Amino acid sequence: MSEDGNVPGVGAVGGAGAGAGGAAAVSSGSKLRLSAVKNNGRLLKGYGPLAALLVAFVLMAMLVPTKAPQQDVVHETQRVTGGTGAGAGTSGSAGTAGSTTGGSAAAGGAGAAGAAKASGAAASATAAGHTSACSGLQVAGDPYSPPCISFSGNNGGATSAGVSASQINVTYRITSDSESFQQTLASLGGANIVDTTADIERTITALAQYFNTHFQFYGRKLNIEYFNGQGSITNELLGSGQQQADADAVTASQQLHAFAELNGASEPYGVALSQQHVVNFGVPYLSASFMGQYAPYMWSLDTESNDVVSATSELYLKSMAGGNADYAGGSLQGKPRKVAIIAPSDPWYQTAAQSAVQAAQQAGHPIADNIQYQLNLSTLSSQAATVISQLQNDGITTVFCGCDPVFPVYLTSRAAEQGYTPEWVVAGVALTDQDIVGQLFQQSEWSHAFGVSYNGVTLPKQQTFGYAAYKQVSPNTEPANAVDIIYAQMYEMAIGIQMAGPNLTPQSFENGMRAYPGSQAGAPNALYGTWGFPAGHFTPQEDWTFIYWNPNLTSPYNDKQGAYVFSKTRTKIGSYGGGALPLPQGFPY
Repeated sequence: MSEDGNVPGVGAVGGAGAGAGGAAAVSSGSKLRLSAVKNNGRLLKGYGPLAALLVAFVLMAMLVPTKAPQQDVVHETQRVTGGTGAGAGTSGSAGTAGSTTGGSAAAGGAGAAGAAKASGAAASATAAGHTSACSGLQVAGDPYSPPCISFSGNNGGATSAGVSASQINVTYRITSDSESFQQTLASLGGANIVDTTADIERTITALAQYFNTHFQFYGRKLNIEYFNGQGSITNELLGSGQQQADADAVTASQQLHAFAELNGASEPYGVALSQQHVVNFGVPYLSASFMGQYAPYMWSLDTESNDVVSATSELYLKSMAGGNADYAGGSLQGKPRKVAIIAPSDPWYQTAAQSAVQAAQQAGHPIADNIQYQLNLSTLSSQAATVISQLQNDGITTVFCGCDPVFPVYLTSRAAEQGYTPEWVVAGVALTDQDIVGQLFQQSEWSHAFGVSYNGVTLPKQQTFGYAAYKQVSPNTEPANAVDIIYAQMYEMAIGIQMAGPNLTPQSFENGMRAYPGSQAGAPNALYGTWGFPAGHFTPQEDWTFIYWNPNLTSPYNDKQGAYVFSKTRTKIGSYGGGALPLPQGFPY
């Protein structure tokens, strides 16, 4: 990335790569390259407690920018330590996205050596067939690509439930409440458009074809099976609906013979799928220890809650604790910091909140309030009024909001009505670190917002990896607005399948994830931050970056007012060096 934040020399979309089905070796000549773009914004990547239903927020970004506004970059005031984060200057860094060639040190510096490691693990899995390393990455120019692997011979046939010699069965549960919930959320955002079930299915089907032709699946293809479930995501996220989730998991496992489920977007459903021995993706913000109980089945894009706690606690304890609330407004500005945490009442989120409270207590900087709220759209407005009253009465100057994307809409509105302007600290969860969601919040309040994000640099909608992949398969149609969320989750699955080798089982899938050498550190088109799956972790995020809100900045994602400014420095989770907050003179605006 250049000093002014521009991304230099990103190549054009390349060819389709290997032939259909991936039966032959998939060459490292497979390409996914993005057209040039100036500047980086914050793209809708992570998704949170309302995971499968928050597609409506992408609607705020449907305007493709006609220009790329100048993007501010934080001028660092402290050194942040950390190993493999972007910008760390590792051997995998590339000055130009899409320029990786065969044999280069890519994919986290692994290159051909990583491919040899992977192919060796794959070859040992079965006596039939032959795997070997080919040069470079599986998908040239893609910083998340696993190393190239070639294969010939017998793949072992039916190696696991849902796996045959020719296909891998993957289910996608459709719930009856998804579109109606999206309509509610869209109305809140001032739009009344949603991704329909047909949009989602068309997008998943096209992306499955993309992965079938670009990744090494050892002669097999992804076979997507859509089914109407009994369960309700709304109920499951409110802590009920286990019986229906169990029934849907049985449908996926025993009727549709799934190896994997793409839409495991709630704790009850994820647990039920794991108990049915179905690999699943999408549980929102659970801890590594919780997910580890269900290994090797439970995976997600959402940052593990223990990593969220680690990043936000370090920011607080090493850069904020014991200081004054210099970035609050009104009578709170300059007062000694008094901190509150806000998080949903669901037990798996409260476990994370309690661990943050304990860490602060042990460090001698206790949290004053640990406030819970219920994930219930019909009561969020009234809950927000109550919460703001409590924060005011308790003299809270600084609010760490581990919230879904809807609750801060009400919180900031009620706070503005009361003339209450604390420091708002972003935890990097549930879309709250994205321009298109920050634009929904009361701007006089959110101008006091700063915190962490686990995502990387972002491009306008029509220049993202997900959009480019879809267009390679279906150039004459448009994908769902949620294409990038869907793509990233499918990408996570594709990594594990390729790295598992031809003897695909849930256990070899996990082994493959552990063998993945990681994403290419420092790549300017690393839209999702830095990825890796070390032992004991079931989500990919390895680092974070500091962000703050500028209500006067035009977002490069949707050309609207309000955008996060992000640091060029990335910090490995658990390795924050501390120091003054890297906020510019004049903040808050």
